[in-house]
Amino acid sequence: MLAFIIRRLLSTVLVMAIVAVFIFLLLHLSPGDPAAIIVGDNATQVQIDAVRKQLGLDDPLAVQFARWLGGVLSGNFGTSIFSHEPVSKLIVQRIEPTVSLATTTLLLAVIMAVSFGVLAAWKVGTWVDRFVMVLSVLSFSVPVFVVGYLLIYLFSIQLGWLPVQGYAPIADGFTAWIRHLTLPSIALGLAYVALIARITRAAMLDVLSEDYIRTARAKGVATGPVLMKHALKNAGVPIVTVIGVGVALLIGGVVITETVFNIPGVGRLVVDAISQRDYPIIQGVTLIFSAVYVIVNLIVDLSYTLLDPRIRY
Repeated sequence: MLAFIIRRLLSTVLVMAIVAVFIFLLLHLSPGDPAAIIVGDNATQVQIDAVRKQLGLDDPLAVQFARWLGGVLSGNFGTSIFSHEPVSKLIVQRIEPTVSLATTTLLLAVIMAVSFGVLAAWKVGTWVDRFVMVLSVLSFSVPVFVVGYLLIYLFSIQLGWLPVQGYAPIADGFTAWIRHLTLPSIALGLAYVALIARITRAAMLDVLSEDYIRTARAKGVATGPVLMKHALKNAGVPIVTVIGVGVALLIGGVVITETVFNIPGVGRLVVDAISQRDYPIIQGVTLIFSAVYVIVNLIVDLSYTLLDPRIRY
């Protein structure tokens, strides 16, 4: 196990290095010039060149990349071109709403999806199974921003039950915090629920056809323990795998959801930075998101040994 962890950590370093190169080149080779945005539309070329020199954008790409990578390795993600604040400080200021939204969405999605998947597998072929599958297809097909606007119109504008937008820190009270996160979590989690529910159903159907399940039923074991203790645990590997893969879907959805619900999180920070061509912010946030995704997948791989004792690394 230790040797496997060391190999995975070394491969993680390689992956992050490739991601860093890709992020840097993708931004700097794409059209657009932050210096031109800073000086405005009426600026002369001399003024633009002066700003580029001040920001170091006229240096060769290799020099800019080495300077940025050296800062990242020392924990410095650079300084925002427009706000002149350290990128790490801007991320820390925005991290609570994003972590809160991701956490509530993940908990809601996993609980609902696993329950729906188990129920559909137990009632396979019935109207319950068909209803869950149709609901999953619809949830996965409708974009997050469409679901978000529909939820706002129904629960905020028409019924007035929940806030339209914004975020309340958890320090202001749990009730205000969860009220502001309810609609964004549902909008972001529906596609995630659909994905996990379909995989849970398929994995449960495979396990429920095994001999040891029929033996447990023949011995008179109740339906609940058969489904939860015998079947779900043995179907856990593909379910945990798709949960880990879905983290990428969750990260991408956070950016859209925070924009729709006007949540001042890291996703909104990225959107604003893209519109202004603020390279340091985009590079720093994207690198952190990539690192989170790689670490989550490492944790998922290690969890396999807990779910299935036959798996050894």
